[in-house]
Amino acid sequence: MANLFYMKYASKLLLILSSVPTLLLAQQSQTDSTQLQEVHIQGNRLQIPVSQSSRNIQIISQKEIQSLPSTSINEVLRYAAGVDIRQRGPFGTQADVGIDGGSFDQTILLVNGIKFSDPQTGHHMLNIPVPLEAIERIEILRGPASRIFGINGLTGAINIVTKKADSHSIFAHTYAGSSFENREEEGKKGIYWGKGFQLGVTISTEKQQHQLYLTKENSNGQRYNTASDNEKIFYQNQFQFNDRNALQMMAGYINNEFGANGYYAAPGDKESEEHVETVHYSLASTHQLGNKWFISPRFSHRYNEDDYRYYRNDLSKGRSKHYTHTLSGELNASYKSAYGDLGLGLETRQEKISSSNIGKHERVNFGAYTEFRTSQIKNFLINLGAYVNYNSDYDWQVFPGIDVSYLIGNYWQIAASTGSSQRIPTFTDLYLNQRPANIGNPELVSENAWQHDLTLKFNKDRIAAKAGYFYRDIDNFIDWTRESTAVPYQAMNLGKNQVHGVLVNFSFLQPLGFDQSLRFQVDYNYLDPSIINKTENKILKYGIKSLKHQLVGTLSYEVKEWSFTTANRYLERISGTPYFVSDFRVGYNRNNFRVYGDVQNIFDEEYLEIEAVPLLGRWVTLGVQYNLKFR
Repeated sequence: MANLFYMKYASKLLLILSSVPTLLLAQQSQTDSTQLQEVHIQGNRLQIPVSQSSRNIQIISQKEIQSLPSTSINEVLRYAAGVDIRQRGPFGTQADVGIDGGSFDQTILLVNGIKFSDPQTGHHMLNIPVPLEAIERIEILRGPASRIFGINGLTGAINIVTKKADSHSIFAHTYAGSSFENREEEGKKGIYWGKGFQLGVTISTEKQQHQLYLTKENSNGQRYNTASDNEKIFYQNQFQFNDRNALQMMAGYINNEFGANGYYAAPGDKESEEHVETVHYSLASTHQLGNKWFISPRFSHRYNEDDYRYYRNDLSKGRSKHYTHTLSGELNASYKSAYGDLGLGLETRQEKISSSNIGKHERVNFGAYTEFRTSQIKNFLINLGAYVNYNSDYDWQVFPGIDVSYLIGNYWQIAASTGSSQRIPTFTDLYLNQRPANIGNPELVSENAWQHDLTLKFNKDRIAAKAGYFYRDIDNFIDWTRESTAVPYQAMNLGKNQVHGVLVNFSFLQPLGFDQSLRFQVDYNYLDPSIINKTENKILKYGIKSLKHQLVGTLSYEVKEWSFTTANRYLERISGTPYFVSDFRVGYNRNNFRVYGDVQNIFDEEYLEIEAVPLLGRWVTLGVQYNLKFR
């Protein structure tokens, strides 16, 4: 039976790859394919080119984003190596994100280096108002990120970097899709569908740039009670006072309403729905002081309102309302010397919640951090530093770390890193009172981890490859447990969570003759996790459900105005049935006009990423974009 199972998926993969066998026969032409390696990682203090980084970092460029069969950030991230996107709702409505086996509360998500984390729960982390059109690139840092970004970067960080407007323009994008399956709702006829519309305006002069994007999406779902209605607004600007001083502002708003059948408390929540509103704004400035000092102060505020209705038709019971405020201030600085680059910084963060079943709580966090980077030792790149943190609930902690890489010739690099990180329990972990289902635990202590990585990298012309191993050891791992089904789940510190991981990556970009190019990338990740201590005779709510095998392959072919991309994922969780999902996009670009067609889940695979939430079967989408630039 096992052989038949794997033969089934192998035959599908061969079918995908056999559709483009003649592409490899064309001749080479001149195309610049090295730009990505010169991208500077947007760390808060030191800006490091990707080619000189000792960490395991993946960059998803705007060109790659446009070629993938995706219309939301959630969908783009599912093709990223080591990233586990577990969707509940379709069309980017609700999803959790983890890195290398970490939970949705152990990853930091940032936009332009500013944190979008929510102290209530990591379920809201992907409430991001930024449309794909406004993104320049997505940076994914795997491994401990607390030394760079502070608390809660236990297993990694995802930083979304937005574009800088370079012209006056008007942008419009509309798309619609369907599974062509009949609706399940009683008395409601027709098929399942979804549609969206985006409108954007950019203004660019020598001294200032402005961008405004409006998004409206709605759908009748993909199964019973999964309809959604979403609005997003995103605005950003930049003022250049002179060559050394600039000011940036960013603001966003999200209003999501969606049916939540099976999302959190299956099978009893068949009639539940959720309303989420998020407001975020930030103000930052950058200043070059002489030739050596650079400083950047910034401030941000995030407000989230979560209204969960267990019975959507009876609001007198089973309703939870949560209101959170997060205020953050930072001062980042760097100093260049003959010996290397020194980074310094201070951070403060205040988190508040007022909730119908969590109560009113507040905590304050202060951080100070430093790092030093040097390449003065021949063939070595060294980056070391530490983050010192004080939290009003969890006292003092320190997160040190060091990254070292050795250059072997012109193309090879061996990199090693070790570092510590922390995750502070959310307000849900600590104080939730949702009897008889779930109760928090105010006695929880923070999760603390050490991770060690060793990676071998190769980069020559248009070929890049790497292979690596990591080991992570988390103390005081948090999960929700209970002794029997007669009592509610409660958050508990369970002892150790240990993970061994292996990664392999290969990418290839080949310019071809006659205005053609071919891009191929394959990523394989293997995880071997375990929980040690305090799990006997306990029922775990989450347990270990991370990916064991993750194989992602994308193949893109461009010829003149046409582009074709096939993106394929084979995923096997520690617990659960393996599945293979194949997606395809064809696009046509002509001047300011772009049209594309997507087929997601070509083979109509049945699979789950969250228990009791079957995801989209075959889904067909057609989209049209128009971007009119005035200069």
